[in-house]
Amino acid sequence: MQTNRLTVWLGRVLGAEPRELPALCWAFLYFFSLLAGYYVLRPIRDEMGIEGGVGNLPWLFTATFLVMLGAIPLYGWASARWARRRLIPGVYLFFLANLVLFYLAFRWGEAPEVTARVFFVWVSVFNLFVVSVFWTFMADLFTTEQGRRLFGVVAAGGSVGAMAGPALTTGLVRLIGVHDLLMVSGGLLAFTLVCITGLIHQAPRLRQEPFDSPEDPHASEEQPATEGLGGGAWAGVRLLAGSPYLLGIAGYILLYTATSTFLYFEQAHIVEDALADSENRTALFGAMDLAVNTLTVLTQVFLTGRIVAALGLGLTLALLPALVGVGFAALAAAPILGVLVVFQVLRRATGYALARPAREVLFTVVGREARYKAKNVIDTLIYRGGDAVTGWAFAGLTGLGLGLAAIAALAVPLAAVWLLLGLALGRRQERMALQ
Repeated sequence: MQTNRLTVWLGRVLGAEPRELPALCWAFLYFFSLLAGYYVLRPIRDEMGIEGGVGNLPWLFTATFLVMLGAIPLYGWASARWARRRLIPGVYLFFLANLVLFYLAFRWGEAPEVTARVFFVWVSVFNLFVVSVFWTFMADLFTTEQGRRLFGVVAAGGSVGAMAGPALTTGLVRLIGVHDLLMVSGGLLAFTLVCITGLIHQAPRLRQEPFDSPEDPHASEEQPATEGLGGGAWAGVRLLAGSPYLLGIAGYILLYTATSTFLYFEQAHIVEDALADSENRTALFGAMDLAVNTLTVLTQVFLTGRIVAALGLGLTLALLPALVGVGFAALAAAPILGVLVVFQVLRRATGYALARPAREVLFTVVGREARYKAKNVIDTLIYRGGDAVTGWAFAGLTGLGLGLAAIAALAVPLAAVWLLLGLALGRRQERMALQ
């Protein structure tokens, strides 16, 4: 009786039906482990960037983009041939094996600068790739209606993991050393395999059918889910280019990346001018991260599903662009530290708590091949390409003599286009869900 009461209470708080709670718990733990493992590696990556030579960082970012170009067809090849129950664990086993190899390379100590540079690029690729595969899996498991209610809670698992990972790194690095932290991350990554197994077993309760059933409503008519998806290695690019809906999602991501990169460079300049001391800058960034994570988790657990239900997908997708437009207008009027901090904290929290879960709901109405292939292209290649292009654009604008206020003003129209695109995508998704 007590267990039933707890289940009912949890369902009410989280917006979940009793049959959905086990899968929701597994998804929460899955994303927690994934991002905790990444955030254990992130400080090591930053240190490896320094060991590899600060002057080489621009080349490392370029190398990351090029590696993404190579990874996309490899993933396309694997998804064409492997069924989902093999493909998803296979991706994580591949990265887990890589971690073991890096651990051995660091232990052997051969060519440490080269190893450090390769590790920096690998972590930058690893992060986007494993998170993209995670959300692909979620879009495959949960229906559109379930995603609207539950993806906020699922995303909260990642937010808690993003807080736990740095805490693990800080607490363990003096006890076990930098290199052994790779095995801590590896243990967390290995636990995701347990979560994947648990989710596959819970799939029949979510959709009333086996996970690899050919009757899956999202299955391709040409290819049952028990087999690979077929198609070529670059099928994701082809699918993206041939779908206005997917191109719209890519545009949404591109505008998100562009405005985020503009704000990142604005932040670097404003903070450098306002705070001369490195410790004060570090303390400020730490306080901002704490504020972002606290707001994000509270919103994801208690509000995200309710906001999406109340506003609809289109308005939810438009909230972040609206905030970004107002924030850049404020920076254009007063490019000072206080305005920047408030803007950045609200932007990041809104992005993690509302825009990201809502964005993933967009993929619940596309076919399986598009979900596994085109989504990966959008989440990795488009994302990193947007970073690179916007970084050079900011450098070009400053080279022409534009100040921070003028560049902030230029970002406002981008936010307006982004807002309209979010509204259009939400309406289109709702129509597709009814078909």
